Amino acid sequence: MKGPLFYSKILLFGEYGIIKDSKGLSIPYNFFKGALKWDEELTDEAAKSNQSLISFAEYLEQLESDNPTMVSFDIDRLKKDVGSGMYFDSSIPQGYGVGSSGALVAAIYDKYANDKITVLENLTREKLLKLKGIFAGMESFFHGKSSGLDPLNSYLSLPILINSKDNIEPTGIPSQNTEGKGAVFLLDSGIVGETAPMVNLFMERMKQEGFRNMLRDKFVKYTDSCVEDFLAGDFKSLFGNIKHLSNIVFDNFKPMIPKQFHALWKKGIETNDYYLKLCGSGGGGYILGFTEDIEKAKTALKDHKLEVVYNF
Repeated sequence: MKGPLFYSKILLFGEYGIIKDSKGLSIPYNFFKGALKWDEELTDEAAKSNQSLISFAEYLEQLESDNPTMVSFDIDRLKKDVGSGMYFDSSIPQGYGVGSSGALVAAIYDKYANDKITVLENLTREKLLKLKGIFAGMESFFHGKSSGLDPLNSYLSLPILINSKDNIEPTGIPSQNTEGKGAVFLLDSGIVGETAPMVNLFMERMKQEGFRNMLRDKFVKYTDSCVEDFLAGDFKSLFGNIKHLSNIVFDNFKPMIPKQFHALWKKGIETNDYYLKLCGSGGGGYILGFTEDIEKAKTALKDHKLEVVYNF
């Protein structure tokens, strides 16, 4: 027995900035996926997932009791299924910034929420914000604080444009050009990242006026420009803005970049062969790369594993 598939996501632009109302652009990434499954005999991995679902079910019961108007679940059925060996079978790596908990949250909402908002209905802004709020509440079990965007992306399986905290919409992105030399890629840092410590570090830094000003005047400005360029398919302008963004992240978000990637990050900016940026909260997991010439980037990063996610 197996539930529907839910995919990972990539936040192309907006990490940290969306906390301060920058634009953001999140796209589904179908390379990784997960589904709810049942088994009599559980492997160690499945047993671990099953244990986590026991705690998650209790958390959701509490969430519903604290917010009865926000969401209601068929808790009895959820607990019964978990009791009979349900687990989340997923190829989405955890701590890699591609939304492993988001896919699980989407799968549980899809199967156990009462009066759920479905992908098939007319998704007004109000419905999207309501879904995002529900998902933020659910995913907080895993992260301490969640925007709800990862589960939303996984649930809808559509690119999502974040204009601001209260203004999100499904969007179209330019069609891929599989013959094109330009690419967005994932670079595997080989380290598992932890979201909560990185977000806490960011919140600490937000107490400094200089950091807040940099975020508003530079980081948000270039993030917004990148989103606009990407959606318009203006890749020439996009690369100018990504270079600025990569530089700003290197100067101001160093603790979020694994140490062994500092030199590579700088080299990309100096040679223009590729530009790197954070994928999710950083600290490990994947690093996102942009290049106008994927062969050049592969040569420059030959000691690392690259995964192309989008060609243009």
